[in-house]
Order: sequence, then structure tokens, then C-alpha cells
Amino acid sequence: MQGVVAAPEGLAGPEWVELFAPQANAELTRALTAWRDELAQVDDGLDASPAPPDRLAALRAELKRRGLDGFVVPRADEHQGEYVPRGSQRLAWLTGFAGSAGLAIVLADRAAIFIDGRYTLAVRAQVDTTLFTPHQIPEESPDAWIAANLPKGGKLACDPWLQTADGYERFARACARAGGSLVPVESNPVDAVWKGRPAAPLAPVLPHPVEFAGETSESRRKRIGETIAAKGADVALLTQPDSIAWLLNVRGGDVPRTPFALGFALLHADGHVDVYMDRRKIPDRTVAWLGNAVTLAPPEELGAALDTLGQRGKRVLVETSTAPYWATTRLQAAGVTLVRDVDPIALPKACKNPVELEGIRSAHRRDGAAVSRFLGWLGRESPSGELREIEVSDRLQALRQETGKLRDLSFDTISGAGPNGAIVHYRAAESTERRLETGSLYLVDSGGQYRDGTTDITRTVAIGTPSAEMRDRFTRVLKGHIALGTARFPVGTTGSQLDALARYSLWQVGLDYDHGTGHGVGAYLSVHEGPHRISKVANNVALQPGMIVSNEPGYYKTGAYGIRIENLVAVREAEIEGADRKYLEFETLTLAPIDLNCIDIGLLTEAEKAWLNAYHDRVREVVAPQVDEATRAWLTEATRAL
Repeated sequence: MQGVVAAPEGLAGPEWVELFAPQANAELTRALTAWRDELAQVDDGLDASPAPPDRLAALRAELKRRGLDGFVVPRADEHQGEYVPRGSQRLAWLTGFAGSAGLAIVLADRAAIFIDGRYTLAVRAQVDTTLFTPHQIPEESPDAWIAANLPKGGKLACDPWLQTADGYERFARACARAGGSLVPVESNPVDAVWKGRPAAPLAPVLPHPVEFAGETSESRRKRIGETIAAKGADVALLTQPDSIAWLLNVRGGDVPRTPFALGFALLHADGHVDVYMDRRKIPDRTVAWLGNAVTLAPPEELGAALDTLGQRGKRVLVETSTAPYWATTRLQAAGVTLVRDVDPIALPKACKNPVELEGIRSAHRRDGAAVSRFLGWLGRESPSGELREIEVSDRLQALRQETGKLRDLSFDTISGAGPNGAIVHYRAAESTERRLETGSLYLVDSGGQYRDGTTDITRTVAIGTPSAEMRDRFTRVLKGHIALGTARFPVGTTGSQLDALARYSLWQVGLDYDHGTGHGVGAYLSVHEGPHRISKVANNVALQPGMIVSNEPGYYKTGAYGIRIENLVAVREAEIEGADRKYLEFETLTLAPIDLNCIDIGLLTEAEKAWLNAYHDRVREVVAPQVDEATRAWLTEATRAL
């Protein structure tokens, strides 16, 4: 809708107006009312099915008109986030691919789409593979494809706002190997052919009180400013919306499922911040909340501000793996000295303070009760074999909403029955959903956004009686989950060093899974947060107290079933008598039963059974007082001792 302010994409129109409009200005209120009334008439051409072939033809015609031989279409927006506004979902519009990570490269006579192991099955369901040939990363890299397929002398174009500085350099080298060149364009050719492209969102930016944040924005700005100075820089360019939200203690609604306000910022070593964000989405109360040390400017003034830094001989800290190529080249052209380093906010943000941790625990107690009510309902209703994936996930969302605290889901619920559970990032649609059939497994991966915390939990449930193979695989996944959850490790250990613990039991029988074992989670921010993770892929960020990370090993049998068991855990100090150095361990935060009917008890050690019994005792103790009588009765059986 051109000319109409867009509401937060994760909330329904009326709910959004009731929640935020009293705190917004009159212009926003009028615009949101119009948005609510016209929502049903909007057709932006985005859905979860293969895109019409005329879109690819239109893009190729536009490239030919511009004298270009190809174009790179990333899934990313200017901020490289997992969730992007609808108007930035160019990859989905062009190909139909709805995953959270991917890349397409279009040449005159061929096109490729690159995805990781999570989307191997999904890409073939969502994309017309006669138009776009799928390739799996890291086995097949875009760089190698460019070097092998770009014609000699060819000009491969990219949008410099959508490519990071590091990514641009890789693609430029690949083009050179092919005897061609990488060409940044001033305007995106996809935008030129996308009719009815949605306007940029303008959701209000609202204060995130210290009672949830645990630290004032002034304190954070001063602390990070000192880090910038210590790294030899005068100012840091901030391009990550979650970093800006954390620094300023604000939250927004510009993208679905994450309370972000899209914009850029320059954080000076003295703690002053220049924020480049559409002023229409910043209510007066938020301006007052930000204070005099925060200067607001429209996004179109960022370029001139970067030029000024060069004129003043400033040294600017930039994370080139996330900052847009446009920004780094603008800085270099202005004569700025670049200090290439990581986002100075990423690590402090990942290490939650005591107030944030207590809020996260509270969110998990509340969320665990909602999930347990759902699992109890599922246990009563699923024997009919008539439940379907969408109605089941809708029921789970409704129970979270009944807490009265849910602000949004933390991601689109993965509700996969039978073979659909084997699709790691499956999203149910009317054309793909299945019934929860007796004798099958049902996998549900879901989470909630609450003002005091972000949750993420996966449970795999037997519908009827599982097969011996299902119990074997489930138990091996559980053994890996317990091994990781009970790990103790010396300070300085990275998640990559722990990853094998979660896979060991599967490896012993020749099985594995193609995704990471754990990702960081924010405090009412992104459900996927760095810089730490647990995965096979090398990561040099050591785990530190206060970090939240998921523990989610799995196993997936294509065409049959999927299994994943996920809890969130917090890193904390471990007390080990006689230890020769400082050690760390995990505190399990998630509280909901693990399906005992899926377990082959003979595969569990006594220590593993003791852990599961203790975990279920804690679940019952915390959840039972919060739920109805029917759920309490189910909970007693679901958490019985092995």
C-alpha cells in the first residue's frame, strides 16, 4: 500500500492499533486505521508456492535493458536480518522460496538458488526447479557457481545495500575468475519489475523499560563507547537492528516475529548516538525517553554523515561481515580510516544481566504452562487421527495468547506431521498440511515473544504407538540432548567444541543431522542471536555466563518422520570441588514434558534416567500450579518417573 503506514508484520491490525496507537502520534493512528480497513484488499504477490515464470522473464528483460548479464538476489535486506519486511522479500517474490536464508543468481540462460541443509526438501516444494536449479551450501558455493557459469566479459550486478562488504569481495573475486566483473547498481532491478511492491514499514518505536532491560541506555552507551575507543576508533557504524534496540532500550515492529525498528546508527566513543530512522515512527514519548544524547535524523542523511566523518579524519569501526557494501565504500571514498572489527554490541548483548535472566526464566515458566496445556490437549485429541497441522499450531498459539502476555510468536511455528516433520524448517500450508495419523510422529517447534523474554521449544510427540525404529532414533536424540545439557566445560570453550556431545549417540549407528545444535537467543529480541552458537562449523566465540543458547539435536528420515528435542539453556558458572580452573555449565530454562512414550528405556543409562526424572519433577513442580485440572492429571502421567 503506497502512502499508508505499515503496522508491525507479526500482529493483526486491530490488535496492533489497540496496543500501540494510544502511545503513537495522530498520523500513525489514522494510518493504522486505514491499514486495518484495507488489509484484506492488499495483494503483494507473496505466497508459499512457486513464483510465476513471468517474474523471472521480466527480471531478465530488465537486466538486458540495463546492459547487465546477471543479478544476485539475496534473501537479506539492508540489515542482513533473518526476518525482513515484505517489501524486501525479493527472493520470495522472484522464486517462491520462503526460507529464512538463501540466495539466487540469475543469468540470461540459467538461474540457480542456494540454500543450506535446513531447506533441502522445502526448496523443491516451493520453487520451480525447471527455472532455478537448487544447490546446497556449503557443498556447492555461489562463488564457485559464478566462476563456472558467468560468461567471459560478463557483468554480474548486485545491490550494494544488500551485499555485505565481505560478501561483495568474495563475489568480485569469483567474477574475476570467470573473466567478468561484479557491478554495483544504483537501483535494484527486481524492484523495477515488482508491481505492487509493499511500502517500507513504519511501526512505532517504543521504550523498553529498565525493569526488563536491567540497565539504562545511558550506561550501555557509555560502556560500549569505551569499547570503541579501546579498539582505536572514534565511532562505530551500527547496522544491526537488534544492536540498536539493545543499546537504546527500545523495541519496534518493523519486521515479523522480532520487535525491531529498522534503521542505522553511529555510536560515538563519548556515548552520543546519531540514529538514522524515519521520524514518523518515533512517538514523542520515545524521543523524551531517548534523551539529549541521542540525535535523530532521516535515513537519507546517513550518506552525508559518513562523508562528514571522513572530512573530520575519524576512525570508524565497521563489521564488514554484516555492514552493507554501500556503507563501507562510502566511508572509504570519504577518506575514513576503517577499523574492521565485530559489532561492539554483539557480545555484551549476548551476555544477559541478572534482570534479563530472571525475566527470561519468568517467560519460560509462563510459556511452559501454555505448552504443557497444549501437549495435554494433543494427548487427548490426537487418538482420533483427524487433527491437522494448521489447527494444531493455531491451538498452541491460542494457548500462549491466553497468558495475556504474548506480544507475538518468536518465529513461524513448525508444525510437521509424519513426513513433513522431516523438513527441518517446514511451514504448514493448506496445500501441504497432513493429518496427525496414528502410528506417526508429530514435531512442533515454536516460541513466544514476551516483554520479559523470548522462548523457543521443540517437542516430538508419538501419535499412537511409535515403531521400534522411531523409539531408537528418539532416544538417541534424547541422549545427545542430555549429554549437552549436562556438560561442564572450562572457561574459554566454544560451542563448536561441544557440538559432538549432542551427535555422539547418533554417530555410533551411522546417523547425523544437517543443522546446528544450538543458536543464541535474545532477551525480547531475535530468537536467533549471535555471536555464539553450537555447531560443527568453527566458531571462535567462547561461551560466557549469561548467554542463552538452544540445545536441539535431531534426526530426520526423509519421507517418514522428523525428531527434534529442544530446550533453551543459560550458561552459568559451575562449582566443581577441586577444579584446577574456572568451569561453566548450563541451566535448563525450558519447562515442558518430553514424550516418555517415544523412549527406548533400555538405551538410557542410569544417569540419563536420573536427569530426565529430575527434569520432569521440576516441570511438574513449576507447571502444575498454573494449569487446569485436566492438564494437571495429564501432567502427572507425562512426567512419571522412569
